[in-house]
Parts: sequence; C-alpha cells; structure tokens
Amino acid sequence: MGTRKSLGRNQALVQMRATKKDLNNGLFKAHLYPKVDRYLYHMRLSDDVLLDVMARFQAEMVKGLGRDTNPTATVKMLPSFVRSLPDGSEKGDFLAVDLGGSQFRAHQVKVFDDGKQSSQLESKFYPTPKEVIQGNGAELFDYVADCLLDFMETKNLKHKKLPLGFTFSFPCKQAKLEEGVLLAWTKHFKVRGVQDTDVVSSLRKALSKHKDIDVDVLALVNDTVGTMMTCGYDDQRCEVGLIIGTGTNACYMEEMRHIDLVEGDEGRMCINTEWGAFGDDGALDDLRTEFDRELDLGSLNPGKQLFEKMISSLYLGELVRLILLKMTKEGLLFNGKASTALLTKGKIEMKHVSAMEKYKEGLSNTKEILTELNLIPSEEDCIAVQHVCTIVSFRSANLCAAALAGILTRLRENKKLLRMRTTVGIDGGLYKTHPQYAKRLHKVVRRLVPNCDVRFLLSVSGSGKGAAMVTAVAYRLAAQRKQIDATLAPFLLSLETLREVKNKMRTELEYGLKRETQASATVKMLPTYVCGTPDGTEKGKFLALDLGGTNFRVLLVKIRSGRRRSVQMYNKIFAIPLEIMQGTGEELFDHIVQCIAEFLEYMGIKGARLPLGFTFSFPCRQASIDKGTLVGWTKGFKATDCEGEDVVDMLREAIRRRNEFDLDIVAVVNDTVGTMMTCGYEDPNCEIGLIAGTGSNVCYMEDMKNIEIVEGNEGKMCINTEWGAFGDNGCIDNIRTKYDKEVDEGSLNPGKQRYEKMTSGMYLGEIVRQILIDLTKQGLLFRGQILESLRKRGIFETKFLSQIESDRLALLQVRRILQQLGLDSTCEDSIIVKEVCGAVSKRAAQLCGAGLAAVVEKKRENQGVEHLQITVGVDGTLYKLHPHFSRVLQETVKKLAPQCDVTFMLSEDGSGKGAALITAVAKRLHNIGQK
Repeated sequence: MGTRKSLGRNQALVQMRATKKDLNNGLFKAHLYPKVDRYLYHMRLSDDVLLDVMARFQAEMVKGLGRDTNPTATVKMLPSFVRSLPDGSEKGDFLAVDLGGSQFRAHQVKVFDDGKQSSQLESKFYPTPKEVIQGNGAELFDYVADCLLDFMETKNLKHKKLPLGFTFSFPCKQAKLEEGVLLAWTKHFKVRGVQDTDVVSSLRKALSKHKDIDVDVLALVNDTVGTMMTCGYDDQRCEVGLIIGTGTNACYMEEMRHIDLVEGDEGRMCINTEWGAFGDDGALDDLRTEFDRELDLGSLNPGKQLFEKMISSLYLGELVRLILLKMTKEGLLFNGKASTALLTKGKIEMKHVSAMEKYKEGLSNTKEILTELNLIPSEEDCIAVQHVCTIVSFRSANLCAAALAGILTRLRENKKLLRMRTTVGIDGGLYKTHPQYAKRLHKVVRRLVPNCDVRFLLSVSGSGKGAAMVTAVAYRLAAQRKQIDATLAPFLLSLETLREVKNKMRTELEYGLKRETQASATVKMLPTYVCGTPDGTEKGKFLALDLGGTNFRVLLVKIRSGRRRSVQMYNKIFAIPLEIMQGTGEELFDHIVQCIAEFLEYMGIKGARLPLGFTFSFPCRQASIDKGTLVGWTKGFKATDCEGEDVVDMLREAIRRRNEFDLDIVAVVNDTVGTMMTCGYEDPNCEIGLIAGTGSNVCYMEDMKNIEIVEGNEGKMCINTEWGAFGDNGCIDNIRTKYDKEVDEGSLNPGKQRYEKMTSGMYLGEIVRQILIDLTKQGLLFRGQILESLRKRGIFETKFLSQIESDRLALLQVRRILQQLGLDSTCEDSIIVKEVCGAVSKRAAQLCGAGLAAVVEKKRENQGVEHLQITVGVDGTLYKLHPHFSRVLQETVKKLAPQCDVTFMLSEDGSGKGAALITAVAKRLHNIGQK
C-alpha cells in the first residue's frame, strides 16, 4: 500500500521521543543496540501510517454496513438493535449476567428515578472452568443458569419476576434485541454446538429447568455496547463504546439510513463493529511483523481476529515473549541463554508488561520478573526488555487510536459537523491497569482527529450494569411506545371506518341537493350556474381576481382558440394585511379595488372595459353566475358586514366609489370550480375539481334533474359542495379526537368547518402542535418540558409537516427544522415528531379520499354505468407539496370506489386561469343564447 515509504528514519525516531522520565530510567540506552532497534522498527507507526489505517478501517466499516458487501467484509458491523441511549428516566430492578471474560458475573442493578440518575450495583463473581469454556453448549448454559440461581438465592430474589440483560461478549448476528446467533468464539472459548445457534434460546432453555425462578431475558448485549450504555447513563453525549482488555472491540450509534442490514431508515442504532477481525483479509499484512505471524500460527484460531492479536492484552505478553526469545537466540539478550520459562508459551502475561513499564519501579520490576523466569538479566538486558514492552504496548495504543479515529470521523460526518463534541465510554484491563496506555491512546486520538473534542469516560461495570441499562432502556421504550400508540390510535382509521365516512358524506350530498333538506344541510351543495366546461372555441382578453387566502391576485388572461390554442397570463400579487382581513367589508373591498387599479395602470389597460371573473374562495349562495351571497367566512377572514351580502355588488360599489375605471363582472367563481375548468380545458373528461391546500373543497358537474333548488331538468351544472362543513351536525363526532376539539375551540369559527379542520393545510400543523404538547406533558418529548415556542398557536405551519415527512430528509435535518421553531430535540424526539406528523397527514388524506370516493360513486350512479372513467382536477399546496398526501388520497379512493377509474390531473392556476376560462365559457354560452 505504499505506507512504509512514510516511515522515514526521522519519523521513526520522532515517534518514540524519550521523556525525561524515560531518560532517568535509562530507556535511551536501548538506542545503543542497533540490532534491537531492527526488531522494533516495523512496530513504530508514524501519523501518516495511522491516518492510512484509519482510512482503511473506514472503508471496512462502509463494506460491513452494505447489504451486498457485508458477506465478504471482515469488520462485520453487527446491528445490536439498541436504538436509544439512556435519557435518565429509566427506573426499576434488573438482573444481568456477563459471560465473556476470565470470570462469569451475575449482577443486580437498581435504577432510581430520583432526578439524580443514580443506580446501585451488586455483583457476584464465579470462575469459568476450562472444562466449561471448552466443553459443550448445554453444559455452558446450565452452568450460567446455576450461577444465576445461586446469585438470586444469595440476594433473596427468587420470589421476584425480574427482567434480565445477557452480556455475551462474542460476535453475534442479531435480528432483534432479545436474540443472537453466535458467529464465532473468541478469547480462548471453544464450546461445541453453540456456533450458528441462538444463545438467548439456549439460556432460556437452561433457565426453564429451574421452576422456582421466573426470569425474562429481554436483551442480549455485547460488553462493548454495555460499556457505552453505562457511560451514556452518566453522560448523554456518550455514543461510542470501546473495550481494550483481554479482547478488543468498539461500538457506536450509526444512522439507520446507512444500515442496509436492518429495515427502516428512522433514527439510530448501535453498531457492534467487531473490529477484532479487521485485517483478516490481508488489509494489514504490510503492518504485521514476523512476530505477529508466529503468534497467530500458535493461537487457537489462526488467520482470525488479526487486529485483536495486535492490540489486546490477551496477546501482547506473548508478543513480547516471542521478541525476547528471538533476541536471546541471536545472542542479544541474557548472554544468549533462554530459560525454559522463556521457551514456554504464555509465560509472559500482560500484567508483567504493565509492571515492567512503570516509570519509577519499572527497572526493578523488570529485573524481578525476568529473574522469576529463571533468566539472569544485566541492567542493559532490563533496559532492552523495557524498551520492547514500551514499543509493543505503544503500537497497540496507536492502532486502537487509528480505528477509533475512523469511528469518530464517521460520526462527525454523519452529523454534518465541522467540529464535534462527544464522549467515548471505555472499559478493559489494558486501559485501566497499564501505566501509560490511556494517556498514549488519548494523545494519539486527539492528534488524528483534531476536529473532535473527545472525552474519555471510564465505565464502571459496563458489561453488567450496561446490560441492565440496555434492558432498562428497552423497558422505557416499550412503555413509551405504548403511550405514543395510545395517543395516535384515534388517528388510525380502518377501512370500515373510512367506508362509514364515505357513506355519511354521500347522505349529506343528497341532503344538500334536496329542496326540503337543503336549508338544514351541513354540506350546502351550492349551485354555481356554471353550466358547461371549455370546448376549445373560447377566445379573447379577460381579467381575473383571486381572493382566497392571505394574498390577493389580479390577472390578465389572453385566450386563443383554433390551431394555435393557448392561454397567456400576466399577474400581480398583493398582500392582504390582517387588519383588512378582520376589519370592515368596505375596507376589504376598497383594498381589492385599489390593487386592481394598480394592476390596470401597470399593464396599461385602465380604459378597457374587460370581462372579469372573480374567484372568491369562500362559501357563497348563487342565484346566477354573477351573483354570490357570502354564506360565511373561513380561513381566518372576519370582515364585518359581508355575510349575507352579494360580494359582486360589494365589488361593483367599491369600483364606483373609486370612480377610475369600469369592469364587466361576468362570473363569481369558487377556486374549486376554477380548478375543474382549468383541467377541463386540457381534458374534456374532467368533471370534478378538488382543492387540498389551505382549505379543502370539492365541486363536480351534477345533472340538473337532481338539483331541486334550481329550476330546470336539462343539462348539467357545477355544484360547489362546500364540504368543509361536513360533520358540523355531529355525524363524524365518533372520529374527532380531543386534539381536533382543541383546535376547533381555539379557531375563529368554533363548531364550523369541522371536516376542513381535519383535512386542510391550515389546521394540520395546529393539530400536530396540540399532540406534541400532550406527549410532552406525558414526559415523552422534549425532556417533559413544554418550551415557550410550543405554546404559540400557529407556530407549526403545515409546510413544516411536508418538510419533516420528506423521505429524503435525514433526522438531523428534522432536528434543524425543530430547532428553527425553538424546539431543541434529541434524535428520539425527532422520530416521534415525524411519526405524529405522519399520523395527522395520513388521516387527512384518507378522510379527503373517503369524501372524494362518495362524489365519484355518485357520478357513476348518475351516468348509470357499472364502471366509470373520470378525471379529477386537483390544486392545493397540501396535495402538491406534501410527500405522501396525494398517494394516500389516491389509494383511499381506489379502495372505497373500486368501480371507478379515477385519473388525477394537477391544475395549473385554477383560481386565476380557471376564473378567466369560466368567464370565457359564460360569454360563449351567453352569445349562443342571444343567437
């Protein structure tokens, strides 16, 4: 790989700078032995080499996370199904058993919900006899069960039913938290019949033999994960766990979207890297020395766990022995005389290496240890041996730091941060007991990742307390899930419920059409006096006005017919201030006319008396196409002296008051009708218009014979359903939630437009806000604190729902949106907020689809056909911009009206272009009538 080039003579010397203490100990004298240095040279790694190791490890991580590349990856990146770190609200009594080291341990952990994040740990240690760890599986798990029974008897716990976390410190493939299939034994364990089986099932089977105890195994945990969880309880920034002892491993919290091996892309999950196998494919061969190869060949698992064999305490003592043995054989140590002990595998252990590296008593310790090995060391022998120990342990710390730096860099890049502050939880004998290891590791990590501020936190019984913490978190999440599900359950509508909504809507449509029931009907079914759709012969210049929200538009529309059929539009947008929206009617219409005057001046057409279509997107009762009496304001408008008045007359009066221009007001138009007409211009099959935006409404072409409140039976007329008021009579109270009622009570028109308040963009964000407040009160969000910004009505605009629910948006970006709203959220908070938004918007789309299914079914029956093909023209930001609304709506219509083949066509400016087209059609029909 070319990495050796970076190991120039100077770098190698710089790598092992001697401190004053080293000099005092005489370590510098080791450089008097050029032949000794030859053995140690390849173990000295420069920063360039370490950065290269870091890059290699990162590549292996990516390989391990990919579905297609994982089978050949050496770093297996095993999902642990631990999805959340402790948040401090965990509580209860938990058991934990810990299998993986030189001793088996049983623990009882009490977690207190006292606001101080305190816990109490009681443990008992049991030996792991060789016949057990190299016997058969049944014997191993029976032994574990027997030890746990003994522990429970000692602690008087046999009468209690307690959840248990099982720390099993070997590579396992997990499909869920309480399951784990052993991939391979490590650390001198060689138990038969366990590999490729579920170890939790084996433990449960062994426990079931003891009828007098009742233990529920809830979680299988790797000791590395346990370390992270233990430290995460004390420091919520902890998202990395590191073991550096008998074995070595690391885990960290990875974004779900990067874990191909697990379904779903929401949130995070702890990944157990199993980095001990890094290099098993030859990726580290250029860094492995002859001593590493010799050690590997003599191990229980040759060719496996090569990275672990270079850095874990289980192997470092043996590595030192092999180096000393060769040096002795070549006459460089002990006068060339090797003792039987030096020739015996395993005689030098890590405890010896640690003792020999102590600064003050290192030399005397070295002499004593070597003497115990029946060697006769000189002072220079002792110095050389110390030097070997230092280089071996220093290389271990360097390699560990390089791989850890790879994890930290990935975390920072996942978060898209220039600089990251995080905590690494650490456990393991090498880290804890070696006199220099921790200091060396910290120093090298900080040098390799200068843009990460890392705190190293020593774990207290990570493998025991950690397993209990994982179990406690799993308990907490299960309880929280139950509460969240209960909160959102009323928003989950069954197909049967949606069918009921469709049938009730159909009934209300009929009430609105009939003379005797129309007055009391909630769905008013207002005749629009639009009696035709475009046929392509429309032409001329038309003005259009569009009033229906916080903005007001004036448009000039030029329509061409024939071969060069086209529609050209010029428009200008004007704001309507809140004081005008909620002032007097005269002020509102004077403002509208002022805007028209500005537009006519801008376009240079002030003198022309053009036909005008007025899109007025509020419920109106029409007596003709150019007369519209306002039934009631919606969408935040409250202008006085308008309800019950003809809005066309009010506009004409305002034009007369200004006395600057005159206009031919041909039609007052609802935006829903405009949407249908715009799409009808492109597709003659379009006879339904749907608005799903700030408001919600539908219109459709109804047979005249069915419209009892209008004279005549011939032809068709467009009916503006004004379905937003569906349910105002209480007919859908069974599906209204307490949140819907809170939103309704806090609105400008309590008790009115109930269906619209459940389906339209103006209200969905407010429903979400009410749910978030409730979940926060239950302690499920924002640490149980209702932030000031969450108290503000209207803060949660519907555009935020669309952004938060976007499939392309990572949780990090969701957090940023919430932060913009003043809501400081955790990753778990973001998942819950996204779920709430999804529940609210899905229900809105389903209810809208149920209503539309009633309309298309009516159209089918009107035409007397078994199968109907029809087009629905659609407009509105909710339909157009929300990532899932349109799909859910269409799916619902298909399920509830299976005999109707419905095409959905997006409208291009229904309220502007549509108003002009209605005016043009009205002019055409008027001219035909005159002829």
